[in-house]
Amino acid sequence: MKQRSSRPEAGPSQRQLRVGEEIRHILADVLLRTEFHDPVLAREHITVSEVRMSPDLKHALVFASVLGHKDIAPLLPALKRVAPYLRAQIAPRIGLRVTPDLKFVADEALEQATRINEILHSPDVARDLDESKD
Repeated sequence: MKQRSSRPEAGPSQRQLRVGEEIRHILADVLLRTEFHDPVLAREHITVSEVRMSPDLKHALVFASVLGHKDIAPLLPALKRVAPYLRAQIAPRIGLRVTPDLKFVADEALEQATRINEILHSPDVARDLDESKD
């Protein structure tokens, strides 16, 4: 009988990816439709860009950002406070024995992409590219 190798460099399993994407959709729907009584979250439009699941599917790392390029760091404590409520909203919609714990972190991918774009379009880079063509 052939055993599966547990390579540490292997990426997430198909199940982890599928469950993470399903939780992302559920959270996006709940965050869009729910009026939170928390004054910090009441007027914010939070987007969930990615959910990474632990191998045992008991923990979910939720990458969130705020529409309008605002910093989400001040909202992270409020999201931590409402995480049990969000978890309760996920439970009936997902077919898992255990509903994962949610940990919210700032999604910095858009900020990084914006910085890279600014660098690539800077006059110094344009000059270097023009010199390399010669």
